[in-house]
Amino acid sequence: MELHTLGVRKYPPTSALLASSAGLGWSTLSVELRSHGISEAATVVPQHVEVCLVVDGNEDGLVRRTEAGVRQDAAPKTGAIWLSPAGVGKEIMITAPIPRTMHLYLPTALFDRLKDDFNLPVATAYSIHHAVGVGDEVIDQIGRSILSELEDVTSTSRMYVETASLALGARLLRKYSGAPEYAEPSSYYIDQTRMRRVLDYISANIAGEMTLETLAGIAGYSAFHFARKFTLAMGISPRRYISQRLLENAMAELAVGKTSLAEVALNAQFSSQASFTRAFRRATGMTPKDYQRRRR
Repeated sequence: MELHTLGVRKYPPTSALLASSAGLGWSTLSVELRSHGISEAATVVPQHVEVCLVVDGNEDGLVRRTEAGVRQDAAPKTGAIWLSPAGVGKEIMITAPIPRTMHLYLPTALFDRLKDDFNLPVATAYSIHHAVGVGDEVIDQIGRSILSELEDVTSTSRMYVETASLALGARLLRKYSGAPEYAEPSSYYIDQTRMRRVLDYISANIAGEMTLETLAGIAGYSAFHFARKFTLAMGISPRRYISQRLLENAMAELAVGKTSLAEVALNAQFSSQASFTRAFRRATGMTPKDYQRRRR
């Protein structure tokens, strides 16, 4: 459903952009949420691995994809997924409007990061199989969680998306490529010295922006394995751990009452006071103002 020429994405006039990750600093994937009208597109060659997830579909319609002379048809029902490897041309025809489709573009560099974890050759992004209108609960869950971050950006959205993109890439390699069977490590144990270095770094840099890659480097692991080892050791993901620390700091500021709510939100690295209030309510069951009143 994407038009891609020399790295520049183009869409037919019947496609409307509803949301985009452009400008959010997400380096491990890019995302667009679009509505698609009736259209027909000539052959294009995607530069990234593309995952299309129909968020709100239309079972009365049809998406026809033609690649290397082979035609594949599928109904764009809610939850249906299309996969395209990098570097393979395709033609697309859409016969009826599709209200919301999520397009996730995974760069070849993401798969290069995973190749050592999976003992794979360099060109892993080109080994992903084509898939048309398939159902995959894992991809659906990952995609919708990324969509939630796109619709409500928080202070740790970038780290979450970095983790989610690695999980998505791993899912594609495990189930939709010609890669050899991946053997899980026998242990995800992380020694206390490495963990202490990571936790100390988080504590010292809680006011700044941290990436999964940075934390993994401090621990001496790949980002893929670090995320799993940290989650097993701490019981929560790195992103959630940092979110909890930021929330604890915000609660302390609210209790003192010397900082405005807008400043508390900014210190907690939220893009807006409204976004902070929503996150605070989800975590505590009350608004920041309600929390302040109860602490007085």
